[in-house]
Amino acid sequence: MADTSVNHRRGLSANSGAYDARLQIGRVVATVGALRKMQMNGIDPLALLTRHSTGDWSEMDLEDRKANAEAAASGLRVFSAYRVSETDRIWIITEADRSVTTFLLPHEY
Repeated sequence: MADTSVNHRRGLSANSGAYDARLQIGRVVATVGALRKMQMNGIDPLALLTRHSTGDWSEMDLEDRKANAEAAASGLRVFSAYRVSETDRIWIITEADRSVTTFLLPHEY
């Protein structure tokens, strides 16, 4: 059985086979920095996008997870952060109007 922390870093979760979309994501875009970081660390962007859109915000604190659940239900901006290495995170932001979802590095915000 694969190490859970490695699976999470690669964008996988315990429910990675299920797709229960909570969130319309619109057009998906990414910064060059985010694409490079995911490639360097063997991260599957689609797996992270699935986690984001299905409400797997498990790497965020409880307050942020609750805020995302409320935002997803009420049409506000949804923000996720996923660890891709020991020192790096990828942010994923879906805009309130659901027109676009962006992958970016924190310093690119």
